Amino acid sequence: MTKTTKGRQWRSLDKDLKRISQLEYAAQYTSRPLVGMGIALAFIVIAALVAAIFFGSTPTSFVVVMAAAFGAYMAINIGANDVANNMGPAVGANALTMGGAIAIAAIFESAGAMLAGGDVVSTISKGIIDPSGFSEVRVFVWAMMAALISSALWVNLATWIGAPVSTTHSVVGGVMGAGIAAAGFAAVNWPTMGKIAASWVISPVLGGVIAALFLAFIKVKIVYQDDKIAAAKRWVPVLVGIMAAAFGTYLAIKGFKRIIKIDLVTALMIGALVGGAAYAISAPLIAKQARGLENRTKSLKTLFGLPLIFSAAMLSFAHGANDVANAVGPLAAIVHAESVGDFAAKVPIPVWVMVIGAFGITFGLVLFGPKLIRMVGSQITKLNPMRAYCVALSAAITVIVASWLGLPVSSTHIAVGGVFGVGFYREWHMERRLRNNVAKRPDAKRLGAEERRRRKLVRRSHFMTIVAAWVITVPAAAILSSVIFFILNSVVG
Repeated sequence: MTKTTKGRQWRSLDKDLKRISQLEYAAQYTSRPLVGMGIALAFIVIAALVAAIFFGSTPTSFVVVMAAAFGAYMAINIGANDVANNMGPAVGANALTMGGAIAIAAIFESAGAMLAGGDVVSTISKGIIDPSGFSEVRVFVWAMMAALISSALWVNLATWIGAPVSTTHSVVGGVMGAGIAAAGFAAVNWPTMGKIAASWVISPVLGGVIAALFLAFIKVKIVYQDDKIAAAKRWVPVLVGIMAAAFGTYLAIKGFKRIIKIDLVTALMIGALVGGAAYAISAPLIAKQARGLENRTKSLKTLFGLPLIFSAAMLSFAHGANDVANAVGPLAAIVHAESVGDFAAKVPIPVWVMVIGAFGITFGLVLFGPKLIRMVGSQITKLNPMRAYCVALSAAITVIVASWLGLPVSSTHIAVGGVFGVGFYREWHMERRLRNNVAKRPDAKRLGAEERRRRKLVRRSHFMTIVAAWVITVPAAAILSSVIFFILNSVVG
């Protein structure tokens, strides 16, 4: 055999091996979603088995096992969709890697759910439905089951299309739709529904306004100062103290309710003490970190990095403490109804049910969360540590204001509204600077309408998709829930 023939054979072999390796890479790429779905399915099966262990000897165990499976499915979807709102800004600002964000969120979401998650939850979703309107326990159980299934399906669909929606509002819509189907329109507490509808507007607008105001404050007091580093050493600890005060107040109201009930005034005092301590601790640390930094805007981003990570972690803790009930509330209602043969507006949540919620949120975040994290963090508008910190700060403060006003707000709407607020403020600020430049220099080149549209800093397509998803969440979940209730009640019941 000649050298030429051997060379051709080796080249052919190399090409074949390259094709095989490309096929392997393609197979790995296409199988990734299947791996995630496989793990999620395994968790759902395990949740059902856990329920079977606790209720295996009762004649109604099948209903509880089915509810546990759908509760696990709902928790996975909350992790895939809702958690992105807390971690998205930090990832988009490059303060955290995707892996770091997922690890922190998984730890603090689970800790919030297990340590500070309320042991008594309004399983009828904040008084949406009057339990006395149900004719019998079985009807109530199928209503809660329908609410659980419909809200999980809706959040799953929203995650698939890339829209961060409110899981709270999904559950509210599901409970409302099932309640209407089971007991008629009179069973719905319409004043409460009116408050929730108002929160659709108030939550994002308030979050956006507060975020924009803090960004304007940072620009005036720090970015536009001659000595940026000295201004940062003065004001960054103040902003850290405000954040700590907000979280201290929130946790005093929500986190310790299992031990002691704290009124808003006392919670504000606790928050003020926590904020003062955070200021005293952070001031020397920020001063030390600022040594040797150049007097330019890019250096300021370094000083906001660590506070942003802490704020993202605390937002995850607060979210786990508050929103795990969306997954396990209806499940707890079903477990209670099947255990005692009666239903109530408020029931204790068993530990095993809380564990399903906490682990489900973690699995959903790890397996399916990166898509929404990227969308919230970088695809709506460009974020840096300062802008992302304003979003986190507005989220914490808005929750406190909403609690004071008694409004059932959505953490999703607040956080995403904060991102929009920062983006729209940047657009307004850019337009203002362009107008000032034209006023100072009349001969300066004016931008055409097409170029102005191209320079918009908030993606209008994402804005319209998200707002549309927010508007239709409650009615879509309600309609889906009513259909599922009729199917369950007629086929299974």
